[in-house]
Amino acid sequence: MTSQPGSGFENLGRKVDETLNKAVPRVEEEVKKVIAYLNDEVVPSVRENSSKALRVASEELIKLAELIERHTVIPGPGPGSGQGPGSDKDK
Repeated sequence: MTSQPGSGFENLGRKVDETLNKAVPRVEEEVKKVIAYLNDEVVPSVRENSSKALRVASEELIKLAELIERHTVIPGPGPGSGQGPGSDKDK
């Protein structure tokens, strides 16, 4: 054998490095395209849908607050006790 021990691994390493070095610019270009797509298409859509979701949630919270207000009993004097608003006892 005329080759030195380990030289096969060195050659393989060089080939892998060469292949990766050729692929890096293509990968970088593809990553730029993905980032542009996310910024141009996905982010605006998410923002639009998020604002719509917040509006819907806001409307539902308003409805819930109104429901709670209608069904909440405010503690205080009952009717005819003479102590509530509009009673003649304070006059």
